[in-house]
Amino acid sequence: MSDFPSRKPLRLKNYDYSQAGYYFITLCTYQNQKLFDFSQIGIEENILPEQTPQNKLIEKWLFAMENKFCISIDKYIIMPDHIHFILIIHTERHTGRSLPEMMQWFKTMTTNEYIRLVKNKTIKPFHQKIWHKSYHEHIIRNQDDYMAKLQYILNNPLKSSLSQNPLSP
Repeated sequence: MSDFPSRKPLRLKNYDYSQAGYYFITLCTYQNQKLFDFSQIGIEENILPEQTPQNKLIEKWLFAMENKFCISIDKYIIMPDHIHFILIIHTERHTGRSLPEMMQWFKTMTTNEYIRLVKNKTIKPFHQKIWHKSYHEHIIRNQDDYMAKLQYILNNPLKSSLSQNPLSP
């Protein structure tokens, strides 16, 4: 018997993660490193004119993932130590690859480019790894669920700034 607690499974048992649907994804940096800058580039209401190189690489590979897997990235936000996005798998166009395969590809591509940018002294180095081992996903089940996840994305910057700079009484 192991001294370690058993891990809760991250994915739904017997769920086909290559089937059509909407998925809310969160990718966190390894040890919550602050590698990115806050950005709302994926939310039309608050487009920022200039992006940092590290944020540009995230956006570049999100949209490369769209082309490679014939999926859509609906809304997304880049935070200093994580990103959130809504990924849509379409029935008629999808390549049949599973969500875990897509996330692994995205992490690999962003890591490779991040390393290139560090070697070129364009961005600051990271500690050991860029991404946390896994990722969080939520299968969006209906319009109300979609709206709740969209609100979460919209409110994340405010929530983050409040947790870092709490108001004193």
